Amino acid sequence: MRFTEYEAGLWGVGLKPGFAIGQRALLVRTDAGNVLWDCVPVLTDAGYQRLQELGGISAIAVSHPHFYTGLALYAEAFGANVYLHTADKQHVTHPHPRVNFWEGETLEPLAGVTLIRAGGHFAGGTVLHWQAGASGAGALLTGDIIGVVPDRRYVSFMYSFPNYLPLPPREVERVGAAVEPYEFARIYGGWEGNVIASGAKDAVRRSVVRYRQAVEGRLDGAVLPWPDPPAS
Repeated sequence: MRFTEYEAGLWGVGLKPGFAIGQRALLVRTDAGNVLWDCVPVLTDAGYQRLQELGGISAIAVSHPHFYTGLALYAEAFGANVYLHTADKQHVTHPHPRVNFWEGETLEPLAGVTLIRAGGHFAGGTVLHWQAGASGAGALLTGDIIGVVPDRRYVSFMYSFPNYLPLPPREVERVGAAVEPYEFARIYGGWEGNVIASGAKDAVRRSVVRYRQAVEGRLDGAVLPWPDPPAS
């Protein structure tokens, strides 16, 4: 297993070599306990020992079902409580007594850490707001509910990233509205290097607007020159 310190209080937990879709989890360390955000499918003896050295795991939260893998393993190993949104309950393939299903729009499993139901490509799609992140400016941990793209001035939103299927604009606007009440300067996505280091809230705002404009065939207020459909 591979451990990477991204900033004070935040560690990446990944596998080397990569496995499955190559995701990595994130360990948020707080005075109230540690939260494991998203999961990887393997826990080695050395990885278990390192996580214990970092304070163990009190709670596990997952952005969406593509990252459910391994959560029962980690919950059992560390005696942690798992928090999943009830809207995605049907996707749990490995039930465990420590899995708790929450309802509504937000949940605070530990002080300073808030789970936000944002929707997106799953009804219970969740992001995590870490109040102390980015040196107190706040950070969002998003998986790919809010996808970090190469141009760090923007993010993206998809129904299926592998198949390039877009979401309807109303669902993208729901994601933007869900995180708008929270202050955050930084976003950590679901893969190594998927980070917007600063200006992340503005990136989300401008991306929501750009998304609707693109889907409606207009950018920067101008109508895009789509060709006329062929005559029937």
